[in-house]
Amino acid sequence: MLALQKTRAAEGLELREIPALGAPGPGEVLLRVAAAGICGSDVHVYNWSAGYDWMEPLMPITLGHEFSAKVEETGPGVSGLRPGDRVTVAPTAPCLECPSCLRGDIDFCSNRTTIGLHRGGAFAPFVLAPARSCLLLDPRIDDDLAALTEPLCVGENAARVAEVEPGDTVLVLGPGTIGQACAFMARVRGAARIIVAGKDDALRLGIARALADAETLDLADGTLADQVMALTGGRPVDRVIEATGVAASITDALPLLRRGGILAAAGIHAHPLTLDLTPFIRGKHQLRAAYGSTRKGWESVVALMPYHAEQLQGMISHRLPLSEALEGFALARARKASKVILRPA
Repeated sequence: MLALQKTRAAEGLELREIPALGAPGPGEVLLRVAAAGICGSDVHVYNWSAGYDWMEPLMPITLGHEFSAKVEETGPGVSGLRPGDRVTVAPTAPCLECPSCLRGDIDFCSNRTTIGLHRGGAFAPFVLAPARSCLLLDPRIDDDLAALTEPLCVGENAARVAEVEPGDTVLVLGPGTIGQACAFMARVRGAARIIVAGKDDALRLGIARALADAETLDLADGTLADQVMALTGGRPVDRVIEATGVAASITDALPLLRRGGILAAAGIHAHPLTLDLTPFIRGKHQLRAAYGSTRKGWESVVALMPYHAEQLQGMISHRLPLSEALEGFALARARKASKVILRPA
């Protein structure tokens, strides 16, 4: 079968014919992939950005962790799923054996593995997944929309970690899919005003405006501080959610945060942060890590999506067959796409 794989520790990916997958093992399901999204982390793997060296011993490996699918076959011991069921899949699974898992804190598992990064992923017609990671889909959620569940869950987690409250003014740094999801989830939590900042990124800023009724800033037109203060009349913001992966964006945003405000960082950073602690401490600011998602978040997002289906479809800019995956990556890398959905069928 055709699969998009990382085959070597260098820039690029490769479309290859690989053997068909075997039968699912105990607790597993074999899934027929319906739709799979290209994620920012997939682009980092394509670029071979710093911080992904741990993947080298796993190569060749099929990428793809944002996806929807249909159950093809169930393995021994699987209950609650049957062939033909439509599912979305939480790609990161706990080990269930480490101290955190044994305490019931599966979201803090020390040995978590992720489909499409640690094990074969969904940029292929079929994928094996733990049955416990599958969530049944409402018929009102189509396959392409269901592939957005994972980034929406990341956005839900970031807005929750930031403790966005009704009436808040929220500044979101970065208009990519995760930034869009953060803005949308901040709106769901009752934020009164959402500002999304990007740079030379008209397509994705436009999607953020439509998705979350956000005000947008293009940093090509001036500094973050000047533009935010012009919008707010000099009032600081209540919350900042960072989704850029650029450490300087945190440094730029902290002075815009009100006393006691929270900055939640959701981006993955290749370089360290330099932080002036004195104003940070005097401002009683909080800097929090908003990594990944939680099982509870997945359940709430899957329940929420049918009521916003038409709105959320606007996050998708391109739909391509798997055979054109490299063209999809070229669009994503050039920021000429928002979310690219690949269809293996």
